[in-house]
Amino acid sequence: MSAEVPLTTPGYGRGLLDVFNRRYLLKLIVRKELRVRYRGSVLGMAWSYVKPAVQFLVYFVALGLFMRLSGQIEDYAIYLFSGIVVINFFSEGFGNATRSVVWNAPLVRKIYLPRELFPVASLWVSAVHFFPQLVVLLIGTLIAGWRPGPTELFAGVVGFLIVAMLSLGLGLLFGAVNVLYRDAENFVDLIAMVATWASPVLYQWEMVEKVLPGWLFTVYQLNPLTAAVELFHYCFWFPATAGASASPPILMPPNMWLFAGIAVLVSLGTVVVGQTVFRRLEGRFAQEL
Repeated sequence: MSAEVPLTTPGYGRGLLDVFNRRYLLKLIVRKELRVRYRGSVLGMAWSYVKPAVQFLVYFVALGLFMRLSGQIEDYAIYLFSGIVVINFFSEGFGNATRSVVWNAPLVRKIYLPRELFPVASLWVSAVHFFPQLVVLLIGTLIAGWRPGPTELFAGVVGFLIVAMLSLGLGLLFGAVNVLYRDAENFVDLIAMVATWASPVLYQWEMVEKVLPGWLFTVYQLNPLTAAVELFHYCFWFPATAGASASPPILMPPNMWLFAGIAVLVSLGTVVVGQTVFRRLEGRFAQEL
């Protein structure tokens, strides 16, 4: 006789562990999202280059030339673009993960499959758009004389993981709430807009230190996105400049690695909180949709 299968509550699984066990479903959903997104598009995946290129040009002309930041920050073009790719990855991953369950309402209503597949698939699609931008950044840094060491490369990997975990955790949290209250999408748009200016993407951390008092500057550094952006700067921008040997020397933020470690813990905690809220609310998804 076959072993008895234990009874489980219908509609509930093991959360993100089920996503790992159903990788084939994840790949199918990712392919579907990419096909739907570029259906009827002439440029297709080329939009992964066009959008960040236009964004970079607008910021570089407005801030680099008009506000003359290019004269204050060495290799400002690389500094700016290395921050833009981080924020774009966060904004797209977070925003799409928030809307992913609602976008896949027909599947949610008809069959049971791990609902976490949808936010994870949206994050994967964002990563697909992130890597072409990363290739452009690498080409630019190599032309500028990029010679990174193991520590700088490790900083880039840690920065990517921080943004990926933060986007997934917030996407799970707001994605579940968005099924019940569509206002969540508007909050996400506001967060994504503020994130660009609340992190040292367009300006240097030293400018913030001069304005904010000590304790408030510490709060600013506790932002996981601030840590992720600075890690990308340390990976791509710092080795492409004269670095610490420049005159005057280029300095990275104080206690950068300490705040990077805190950012990893905060991002991981966000995933745990997001998964907990998602599992509590997922039993109502089919009914609400």
